[in-house]
Amino acid sequence: MPITTTYPGVYIEEVPSGVRTIVGVATSVAAFIDFFARGPINQAVQVFNTGDFNREFGGLHTNSEASYAIDQFFKNGGTEAWVVRTAEADPADPTKNYETASVVLQDGAGTDVLRASAGRRLKGGPVDDPGEWGNNLRIDVDYDIPPDTVTPPSFNLTLSEVAHQDGRQVIIQTETYRNLNMDDSDANYAVDVVNDGSKLIQLTRLSAAGVTNILPAQTGTIGTAASAAGSDAVANLTSGETFDIAFLNSVDDIPTTVTATVQFAGTLSTLQQVRRVLQAALRAAGASLAPAEPLLTGATVQLINNQFRVLAGRTGSNFDAHKTLIFSDSSGTPATDLGLAGALNNVQQYSVGSTTSAGAQVGGTAGNNGNPPGATDLRGIRDPDKTGMYALEDVDLFNILCIPRAADLAETEMQAVYSEAITYCEERRAFLIIDIPEATNNLEDARDWLEDNSLFRHRNAAAYYPRLKIPDPRNDYRLRSVGASGTIAGLYARTDATRGVWKAPAGIEAALRNVPDLDYRLTDPQNGQLNPLGFNCLRTFDVIGNVCWGARTLVGADQLASEWKYVPVRRIALFIEETLFRGTQWVVFEPNDEPLWAQIRLNVGAFMQNLFRQGAFQGTTPREAYLVKCDSETTTQNDINLGVVNILVGFAPLKPAEFVIIRLQQLAGQVEA
Repeated sequence: MPITTTYPGVYIEEVPSGVRTIVGVATSVAAFIDFFARGPINQAVQVFNTGDFNREFGGLHTNSEASYAIDQFFKNGGTEAWVVRTAEADPADPTKNYETASVVLQDGAGTDVLRASAGRRLKGGPVDDPGEWGNNLRIDVDYDIPPDTVTPPSFNLTLSEVAHQDGRQVIIQTETYRNLNMDDSDANYAVDVVNDGSKLIQLTRLSAAGVTNILPAQTGTIGTAASAAGSDAVANLTSGETFDIAFLNSVDDIPTTVTATVQFAGTLSTLQQVRRVLQAALRAAGASLAPAEPLLTGATVQLINNQFRVLAGRTGSNFDAHKTLIFSDSSGTPATDLGLAGALNNVQQYSVGSTTSAGAQVGGTAGNNGNPPGATDLRGIRDPDKTGMYALEDVDLFNILCIPRAADLAETEMQAVYSEAITYCEERRAFLIIDIPEATNNLEDARDWLEDNSLFRHRNAAAYYPRLKIPDPRNDYRLRSVGASGTIAGLYARTDATRGVWKAPAGIEAALRNVPDLDYRLTDPQNGQLNPLGFNCLRTFDVIGNVCWGARTLVGADQLASEWKYVPVRRIALFIEETLFRGTQWVVFEPNDEPLWAQIRLNVGAFMQNLFRQGAFQGTTPREAYLVKCDSETTTQNDINLGVVNILVGFAPLKPAEFVIIRLQQLAGQVEA
C-alpha cells in the first residue's frame, strides 16, 4: 500500500522481495494396508515407531503380514508411517465379520443406564474399533459421595485393559474419570467426558434423557449403610462370630460357600477399625481353604460413607470379572449389622465383550477380529466411503505404499490389488513396493512370476526377490517367511536420511536388519538372470551379510530401455514433482507476466540449486545439472489468454554405478623415457 506523505520527515515502507522459500517434502513416509488385531477400520492412523503401532494396532499378529512389515520398516530405518486397518466384511455370512465388544451397565434396580463399546471415535465418526482386544476391557464404578446427597448425583469410572500372564491378570493400561454425572447439560456429563478423552471405550446413553439420578451401579458387593460408631455395627461384633460368603462364577453356577470368622482384639470404636477386621477375616477364610481361594485371600474392603464395599482379589488365575460375593449370617448378626446381608451383589467389574448377564451387567456383544481381508477389502472404494487403500485419501502425503497381504491372495486377486495400487500411486506421486508369493522360492519360479505379472511393469513400482526369513516373536522366535516390502521401505528411509533420495538404496551399505536368512540364496550367475529383467535381488555375502543388491524399477528391464530404469532416478523425480506442486501454489491467480515469471525462476531455481549443492545431480556446474525456464517462450500469448503459465524444470539425474569394470594390463618391461 503506497505511503501518503503529509509531513516533512522520513517514511519507511517494506517492499516484498519476491522470495518464497520452497522446502522439500518428506521422501520416505510409508503406508501399509492390512488386517490388524485392533484399531479403527478403514481410517489411516499415523505412527512414528513400533511403540505407537503396538498401542494403536495391537502389535504383531500371526494373521497380519503387514504387522511384520511395519516392525521391519522401523527396524530398518523408517520413521513415519500411515497404517490402514481393514478386514473381510461379508453380509451373507456374519460369522466372518468383525464385531465391536460391548456391554450394558444397569443401576441396582434393573434399569439400563449406559452401553460401553470398545474403541475410540476418530474425526467425529462412529465407534469402529472391533476385535477380540475389546474382550479384555474392564470397567469399575464407585461413588465418592452418596448420590442422594449431591445434585447432580456423581460417580467415578475406571477403565482397564487387562491381560493374563503366567496365570495372573495384569493391567496393561488404565484410565480414570472422576465426578461424572448423567446430566447432559453439565460439563462432567459422563458420555461427553469419556467419549472425548478415552482411547479404550465409548459410551452410549440408554436411560431416559433428562433423568440425572439413575447411575450405573457400583461394582463389587456394596452394603447398605452400616450403623455409626458406638452402635450395633461395632458393639455386636464379638470374638468368634461368623458369617458365610458365597462366590459365584456366573448366575447359573452353584455357589461355593465358605465361613469367615471375625477375630479382633480390644474394643472396636470406629467403622474404620471394623473395616480392617472384616478384611482380615475375609483373607483368613480364603487362606483356610485347600487350595487357598485367591478371590478371598486378595480381597479388599473399602468404607465409603458408612457403607462397606467388598472387592474380590483380582490377580488370581480364577478371577472372572463377573463373579459375585454374597454375604449371609451363620451365627449372630454381623453381616446384617454391617449392611452386607442386604448388599447389592454386583459383578466385580463390568466386562466389555462378555455375553453373561450378572448383577447389574447385561451381556453384550463379544469382540471378533473377523477374517483377513480379500482383494475387494484391500482395494476399497474411493467414493463415498474411502475404504481400503482409499482411506489414504485423508492423508496429506505418503511416498511408499506396501500391501503385503496381496501376495497371499490368488493370482487374479493379487493382480487386481496391485494394478489398482499402481494406478493410485501414480496419482499420488508415490512408489509401490510389490511383494512376491511365498511359493516363489526358486529362480525358475521367480522368472515365471515376473512373466505372468508383466502388467506390474510401471515406473512407480519395484519388486524384490527372494522373500526374507525373520525371527517371529509370536512363534518362539522361529524363522518366518515374509515379503520384503516393509524391510525395503525402511531401507529407503535410512538411505534417504543418510545419503539422500538420489542415492540408490542398494550396495554393501544397504544391510537388511533383523534378517538372519533369505528364502533362497542367489549366486552371481543367477543374479545375472534376474537383474536384466528388472527384478531386484537380495543377496547374502560373506562378512557383509544380507544386503539389497538391486535398484531397478519394474520398467528397468534392459529390453524396455526406459528413462526410469532406476529406483533413485524415479524417486527423486517424484520428490521434485511433489515439492514443486506444493511450493508453487502461490502462483495461482497471480498476474501472468514477466514479474511473475522472474519470481518463479528465482524460487524454483533456488530449490534446484540447493539440490545441486547437495550432490543430487550430475554435472560440475548448475548449467550442466539443471535448468529452470519460465518466460515468453514457455508461456505464449495464447497460454496467457487461457490463464496458463508453463514452467520447464529439467535435471540431470545421478545414475547408480551398477556395473563396475576394472581393466588390468601387464606392463611388458617398458622403459621410462
